[in-house]
Amino acid sequence: MKLEVTELGPVKRALKVEVPEDAVNQEFDRVYTDLKRQVRVPGFRPGKAPVAMLEKRYAKAVEQDVIQRLVPIYYQKAIQEAGVAPVLVEISPMERMKAHRNSSLTFTATVEIKPPIELRDYRPPNPIALKPDSRAITDQDVEKALDRFREQQARLDAAPSSTLLAEGLYAVVTIEGTVDGEPVEGSKKEGHLHKVGSQEPVLGLVIDDVLVGKQEGDRAELQQEYAATHPDARLAGKVVTFHLSILGVKQKILPPLDDEFAKDCGEYENLDALKDVIRSELESVLKRDIEEGYKDQIMERLLAMHHFDLPETLVEREIRTLVRQRVMEEQRKKGGKFSMDDQIQMEEHAKRIQQEVAPGAQKRVKLALVLEAIADKEGISVSEQEIEEEFTKLAKGLQVPLDDIRKMVESGGDNSLQEFEDRIRAEKALQLVYQFAVIQG
Repeated sequence: MKLEVTELGPVKRALKVEVPEDAVNQEFDRVYTDLKRQVRVPGFRPGKAPVAMLEKRYAKAVEQDVIQRLVPIYYQKAIQEAGVAPVLVEISPMERMKAHRNSSLTFTATVEIKPPIELRDYRPPNPIALKPDSRAITDQDVEKALDRFREQQARLDAAPSSTLLAEGLYAVVTIEGTVDGEPVEGSKKEGHLHKVGSQEPVLGLVIDDVLVGKQEGDRAELQQEYAATHPDARLAGKVVTFHLSILGVKQKILPPLDDEFAKDCGEYENLDALKDVIRSELESVLKRDIEEGYKDQIMERLLAMHHFDLPETLVEREIRTLVRQRVMEEQRKKGGKFSMDDQIQMEEHAKRIQQEVAPGAQKRVKLALVLEAIADKEGISVSEQEIEEEFTKLAKGLQVPLDDIRKMVESGGDNSLQEFEDRIRAEKALQLVYQFAVIQG
């Protein structure tokens, strides 16, 4: 095989491949041998038809068969010999190629490749230096956590008679809207529990201001004017009067912070034991958060330390992934129901998202290539057990059955499994660099 490599750019190569004449002849012989066993020619027993006769009848089909057999084989050989890792391959259409006995076969493949990366120091004696994160869990943090526990175990009791509603109290209200004294269908809510000061809308109204200073048995009114263009014809251009009846006033009663409270929270001997567990859990969470912060610093340093051209194909793939994730999230929030106009707007919106996510996509691709290079240098691999552990962690985080996660990844085929494994490998490479890093001060 002859191979001629032409550099078309920093991450693009043209591979001109010449398949030797003897290899072409051998492939023609194999194809015609297979063909003799498969076809029936009148006047000849199976497998006995002369090759010359087969050449007259099936020359074009045999030529294409030879090409389709040889090109993939010699393309792989060319890739190995050239020592490149393609991310995109463009081979001239096979139907336009020509193959003949006693002649070599030539074809050209244009490949976009992963760039060569010259790794900078990340090991001692020149490890990455990190800015220290000196955060620590304080007694105040523990007290705040205890307060959240108390909130969770609080109960709502009826407030003393004649208690005036104020921020932090709860009102039990019934609301009904009327137009010209007639009830509006769908505008009634009975026995609604509302926390005063929350500013949570009820039937589209913010009722906190009219509740403050009222007590059980009081009534209040709110008026809402609707534009003439309102989609509901019953309300368009109308003023709706909402009548509020205060059925009750409630207050939150927090349990006393004592040993009995601790026992109600779980198997704790006393309040101090509960505090110790809370502190330990808070410290574990903070430790993970600080570690993630340090890794964020490392990733930024790795990006700043390395300079190379990015394959456009990888960046475009990452942009498509980020756009798809953003659009799917927005669809989920809207319930997944869209009109034709919505779909048109979504397509325009997707174009705007592409511009927004492009810089982030470039950083993600660059970081992935750097971590891949580190993993290659350090001989990092991923075991079946590690893949299974990652499946388990993902299933636990998403709160779905383990088999569902496994099927979801495997349903994407070999590429999906490879991407999953590559992500684990990159995380291991990042962890290795973190272990070498030093914290300043």
